[in-house]
Amino acid sequence: MRKRLELVFICLLLTAATACQAGGGRETVGREKPKSKDGKTIVALSVKEQTAYYEAAAKKFNEKHPDIELQIHSFKPPGEKWGGGDMEKYAKATNTAVLSGNGADLLEMTDLPVGAYANKKLLLNLNDMLEQDPSLNKSDLQTNILDALKMNGGLYTIPGGFMLRAFVGDGNVLNKPDVKIDDAGWSWKEFEDTARKLVQKTGSGKDRRYALADDPPEVILQEWVADSYGEFIDRASRKASFDSPAFTALLRQIKQLYDEKMMTSEPIDNGKQLFYSARFMSPDDIINEPYRVFTNPRLLQKPHPEGSSGGIRIIPFSELAIQANSPVKEEAWEVIAFLLSEEAQSLPDREGFALLKSVNEKRLGEMQKQVRNGSYKLSTGQTVKVPDDYFARFKQFLNTAGRYSEMDVKVLSIIYEESEAFFAGQKSAEDVAKLIQNRTTTYLNE
Repeated sequence: MRKRLELVFICLLLTAATACQAGGGRETVGREKPKSKDGKTIVALSVKEQTAYYEAAAKKFNEKHPDIELQIHSFKPPGEKWGGGDMEKYAKATNTAVLSGNGADLLEMTDLPVGAYANKKLLLNLNDMLEQDPSLNKSDLQTNILDALKMNGGLYTIPGGFMLRAFVGDGNVLNKPDVKIDDAGWSWKEFEDTARKLVQKTGSGKDRRYALADDPPEVILQEWVADSYGEFIDRASRKASFDSPAFTALLRQIKQLYDEKMMTSEPIDNGKQLFYSARFMSPDDIINEPYRVFTNPRLLQKPHPEGSSGGIRIIPFSELAIQANSPVKEEAWEVIAFLLSEEAQSLPDREGFALLKSVNEKRLGEMQKQVRNGSYKLSTGQTVKVPDDYFARFKQFLNTAGRYSEMDVKVLSIIYEESEAFFAGQKSAEDVAKLIQNRTTTYLNE
């Protein structure tokens, strides 16, 4: 296993003039198109780890393109766990290969700095290829998702799927005539004001409700920063601004909500919180998750910081980019175009919602039909009644979702680690903000 892993990286890091045999052989001369022994053009795809989705997609692509051989080079073999420092090793190996002008033709960019690569012109702008490809039905694409991934007018990655971060509230409380919520553009301050009024109405004891529950303040801070990542990290220049008044105000706001017991880190029974932050990773999640917590859930837009725009946040899966120096750019695009086809988007192992509206609509329609005839069941085995306007509301979310920030898990980790001292009352907001700013700046400049 270890020798196989080392061979993968040798293949990725060797110069283009070096022969590298892997899955059929990749022989290059200068920057000519690499050919396998049987004359096929080789397209190399570098991924974090091999998955059933990549395996199935590569098999189907190779069957449909007898003149191209898609080879997958994975950092982690199937089933091998990620250990401490592995992510840094993966990023360093990929950076070394790409900066040298070699490496794989297609790169999985998940957890890698797309902005930094694009700024150095290491990735191909895929806009023109997307627009000019006659095999793609542009009207069927979830263009709101692709538009959200654009940077400085360029599209440098295309995902295989995506998930949504939304907000869910208790409809039995929120739908009362005296409760007014305009979630189309509400801020975290407006959320706080609303939650405070609702919590105070519930009284105390066994009837006590919380705005949010089950997560410590450090996790809430991470999430709120993630929802407004672009406010604190400039994606293009990779500069941080955590030493700003906006960030220290966010720290104090969250601490106050926990100190006043508007929010709690304690686990509580379902239905005892008024809201929760939902992760919809597939169509089925829009029923299974909310109806697990509330008997009458209400889908909401996520709150956002003062001065920024709201909306549903997207998180892409399996983002692929084409290396600008690849000698097989056209063939590499053929791979991406195939992954946008109905056949590939319908693969059972593909993560997230589809990039095709028709695929999403098909599954949502099946679910709605099952709900109506009583055959749709939660993981508990219970049937559930979901009104038609709930589906309509979600479809609106799905087709208008457009908030995206290229997040760095290392930055979020720094925020968690340093903020613990503030929430424990050991350091001031200003001191913690300065520590986060310094550590983040050092990391971004590495």
